Amino acid sequence: MRFKNTSLRKDFTIRCRGKLLSLAEPLVMGIINVTDDSFYSDSRSRELHDAVVRAEALLADGAALLDIGAQSTRPGAPEVGAAEEAARLVPAIHAILYKFPEAVISVDTYHASVAEKCILAGAAIVNDISAGDMDPEMIPTVAALQAPYIAMHMQGTPATMQQNPHYQDVVREVLDYCIQKTEACRAAGIHDVILDPGFGFGKTLSHNYQLLRGLEMLHLANAPLLVGVSRKSMVYKLLGSTPAEALNGTTVLHTAALERGAHILRVHDVKAAVEAVRIVSFMESA
Repeated sequence: MRFKNTSLRKDFTIRCRGKLLSLAEPLVMGIINVTDDSFYSDSRSRELHDAVVRAEALLADGAALLDIGAQSTRPGAPEVGAAEEAARLVPAIHAILYKFPEAVISVDTYHASVAEKCILAGAAIVNDISAGDMDPEMIPTVAALQAPYIAMHMQGTPATMQQNPHYQDVVREVLDYCIQKTEACRAAGIHDVILDPGFGFGKTLSHNYQLLRGLEMLHLANAPLLVGVSRKSMVYKLLGSTPAEALNGTTVLHTAALERGAHILRVHDVKAAVEAVRIVSFMESA
């Protein structure tokens, strides 16, 4: 089944460890957290065995990518430091690739030194919530590694981002940032840039929904779009529930994002996201 091309979704490819990965159809990225501090408990896999088991389940459900993180980025979360982060991530990457050598792993870090160690350990993609703003060595490091780079918009830092975030026009300001970061990354030598609008990172509830409603504007940055809304507060705070009860609302937001041209969905629940992709794909090609 092919996803019908529209003016909203351009066809992109990214090179992951020598292999071309097509984004002509939306892909689903499954989340693995090798930490005890993630906001959603079911994504936590602190022990290596648990990380491998979770990877197996995500891949079986249809994940095209696995995103592994060891540092919680929820508001106010304590920093674990680059050394501890690498100590958690590198063994998890080795263990997952030993069992699933074809897995495409993205490493979630804002430390250049951690990104380098993880790419050398076998990860394929660097996913940076700060788009290089928290470590000036990140962009040149990723360029030297020739890895795809996910650059996310965030106002402030994880410690401060939800302290009265303010925008005159959130869609236009995020777009301007994405254009600037895409140009900077490409000028540095990063060939495959993926943009993440940063839902929940320095945005109020209203900002998040304005940004989702105007998501198609971000295609003007001429790069693939990754959307990460899975079980976030923009779902459960609006509905008066909890992260554990936020799957239905998450699927609604995934559908809205797909209709606005999202290329990658970063999710906790791969099966539900894959089903959303299939349904939206069929609807647009029927």
